[in-house]
Amino acid sequence: MSVVQPIPRNGLLWLLVAQVLVILPHLGHLPLWIIGLWLTCATWRVQIFRMRARYPRSWVKAAMMIGTGAGVYLSRGSLIGLDAGAVLLIAAFILKLVEMRSRRDALVLVFLGFFAVVTSYLFNDSLVAGVYSLLPVTALLAAMIGLQQSRVETHPWSTLRLAGSLMLQAVPLMLVLFVFFPRLGPLWSLPQPSDQGVTGLADSMSPGDIAQLSRSGQLAFRASFEGPVPARDALYWRAVTFERFDGRRWSQAARAPASTPPAWTPEGAPLRYSIVMQPSGRPWLYALDVPELEANQAQLMPDFQLQRARPVDQALLYQVTSWPQAQREPVAPADTLARALQLPPGGNPRSREWAVELRRQHPEPEALVQTLLMHFNRQPYAYTLRPPAVGADIVDGFLFDTRRGFCIHYAGAMTFVLRAAGIPARVVAGYQGGELNPSGNYLSVRQLDAHAWVEYWLQGRGWVSVDPTFQVAPERIELGLEEALADEQDLFEGTPMDLRRYRQIGWLNELRFGWDSLNYGWQRWVLGYQGERQLDLLRSVFGKLDGGRLGLIMVVVGAAFVLLLAVVLLKPWKRERDPQKRLFRRFERALARRGVTRARGEGARDFAERAARALPDAAEPIRSFAHGYERLRYGGESDALPALHRSLAQLKRQLGWGRRR
Repeated sequence: MSVVQPIPRNGLLWLLVAQVLVILPHLGHLPLWIIGLWLTCATWRVQIFRMRARYPRSWVKAAMMIGTGAGVYLSRGSLIGLDAGAVLLIAAFILKLVEMRSRRDALVLVFLGFFAVVTSYLFNDSLVAGVYSLLPVTALLAAMIGLQQSRVETHPWSTLRLAGSLMLQAVPLMLVLFVFFPRLGPLWSLPQPSDQGVTGLADSMSPGDIAQLSRSGQLAFRASFEGPVPARDALYWRAVTFERFDGRRWSQAARAPASTPPAWTPEGAPLRYSIVMQPSGRPWLYALDVPELEANQAQLMPDFQLQRARPVDQALLYQVTSWPQAQREPVAPADTLARALQLPPGGNPRSREWAVELRRQHPEPEALVQTLLMHFNRQPYAYTLRPPAVGADIVDGFLFDTRRGFCIHYAGAMTFVLRAAGIPARVVAGYQGGELNPSGNYLSVRQLDAHAWVEYWLQGRGWVSVDPTFQVAPERIELGLEEALADEQDLFEGTPMDLRRYRQIGWLNELRFGWDSLNYGWQRWVLGYQGERQLDLLRSVFGKLDGGRLGLIMVVVGAAFVLLLAVVLLKPWKRERDPQKRLFRRFERALARRGVTRARGEGARDFAERAARALPDAAEPIRSFAHGYERLRYGGESDALPALHRSLAQLKRQLGWGRRR
């Protein structure tokens, strides 16, 4: 019958510290009752260690599990999915604390903690999150070390130092695996968490959606150009095209998954740039017209939007070449034009009548478009994120009554009038502009840069983009939303810690740019180091690569790092060749950790007697070792060697590994 090994105090201490550090980054997506659950279980565990409480009985554990499951279901509405799964994982990590009885149980808890650290990257993979994760990992390593020590009280800081040294020793091997180990796609996917990856643009859009986005300072993506950054009024980042209007909302038109790409002809100088896109939970990629991607990462759809086979559920780096002056579909398919002329059977009668009148006065489509743009420019329209209600006929209400709105009002109204006049048109939603970071010479595009504009079709010329919002509020395009609405509202209301509120303070703004540049570098060079980028780097160093050669290189480099680390740690040139003296050196080091060092010329017996007086708790194994050493060394009694090893092992257990006074 095996003896259950109790959990040492030092191990329990670091387990509790590790749990706090593991749970902290999850708090943003955990229900508040998780905090109460941890406080209860941690207090219970400490009382068990102090022998003032009993382990929970089977029915108590069953009740706790059922109660936790019910709490997850009530707070998340499900027991399936990433949100609910993360809560269940952390809850199990906490409940195991009161259930564990042995060191084996505690090791299970440690391994569960490592898994919980990894899952935190599903919610936040920033530079801060990456650096912070070193803390719980080190604490979990310290707990593993503490679990191997005796119940005699040991010094926790010595345990922490040893855990830190183990982390440092693992760094070379970690770098080898990071550089050489092939990046594998996920074996499964989970629904995106509710508070993560909000793109700001959905499959459909009503006038109220962009206003909500424009009040959000969340990052959408960053873009770096090869060469000068284009002028702000040329930065129209297409995300999704809306071709269907039901009288209230604009939405995407239904089409076959394997749609034929549109015809287009490159013209003018191309723009080459890279984008690091934040998780969005949508399959669209952001790009300037007309885009081409390297490595076939996405398909160009018939409406010129880029779309992946699966949603963007983690930070994504991709390279793009765009031709802003390209001619797009000078001869368009009939079904494309039919979608671009679709209108609901009724509603907005004044807009329809006005469109017919405009077409009668301006038979040429380009002349009609210019007339519409001049109408927005010269009539008393206003750009605002707080438009008044427009009633059931939203286009009539906006064009003829309120005349106050934002980009989706203008883009939607212009598209409706063009269609009613017989000119194919559609709404394009995406982002416009971006903030230039001088520290890294790249653009940061945020949700407040969300925008909508219009493109219409001309025979022989193709799709032409126009922005009616520019006619009403050119500062929105040339300067950005913050400057355009500076007198109307504070876009950072309720976020006092957002450094963009204080961008007029020079040094603080430089600090903001510098920190953002660090995060961009992390995403671009660390999170983006995968797939083709990894292969390109390895080919530039090792030439042509295949799977076998890459594996051989990884094994050789890894073995070299491990061998170098072993040489540095073991220091074979300093090792004692005499096995008896080696044992005595280990005896000396064990006592030195408790502050007892041998004086120069001091004999084994005198040293042992002095150590026994200084460490009365370990006096017996100290004297036993010294006696056995004298028998082996000077008496030639070879049978004393096993007893000598046992005495040294007993001494180490008695002293507690790594403890100092």
